[in-house]
Amino acid sequence: MAQYTISIIIPVLNEAEIIQPTLAKLLSHGDLEIIVVDGGSKDNTVSIARSMGANTMTVSGGRSAQMNAGAKIAGGDILLFLHIDTKLPDRFMESIVETLQQPKVIAGAFELAIEGEDRSLRWVEMLVKVRSHLLSLPYGDQAIFITKQTFIDLGGFRDLPIMEDFELIQRLKRQGKIAIASDKVITSGRRWQKLGVWRTTLINQLIIIGYHLGISLHKLNHFYRSRGK
Repeated sequence: MAQYTISIIIPVLNEAEIIQPTLAKLLSHGDLEIIVVDGGSKDNTVSIARSMGANTMTVSGGRSAQMNAGAKIAGGDILLFLHIDTKLPDRFMESIVETLQQPKVIAGAFELAIEGEDRSLRWVEMLVKVRSHLLSLPYGDQAIFITKQTFIDLGGFRDLPIMEDFELIQRLKRQGKIAIASDKVITSGRRWQKLGVWRTTLINQLIIIGYHLGISLHKLNHFYRSRGK
């Protein structure tokens, strides 16, 4: 297997409560570049990240700008965009390389598991699996990965207030294959628990429908944020 370096880019905002254990697990892998891009936190997210040795920067303008800024300074051959509340599988580095070496594959993501005992979450996981494989449409909480050169050639994330991962995947699909690695990431169930599984699912689907109908992304973002409180 060819040797590749991986840069993990983590956009954050007020995540002091959970950033320490996430970074600690990543740092235990050693041969990684970890870039934490803060969006203007009011807590001590940044100081925790810096104290743990992560490459840390602050960027305004939303998650798209954060991830683009992290990608710009990344030194790795492969970029992995990770939500702070998503846990990577133990062999994620090998899985990423193996996936990107498949014929015609231009980018990838992982299978998704959601923390929580609610049986309805298992239905959500199944629907995500079907969507990811049938439509080649993983979302950001599945930890999207791509070579840095492909990301540069594509122009990075569009400057969007919401749906930046969805829009990136749509462009990638026109260039090659999006592969789903067999290993699973585990994402936090905090939003699902806060709003309820079916309400969260409904909100997500309404955002996607609104996107396809051409509704202003600023309006969709306001709708999403106001319903997420």
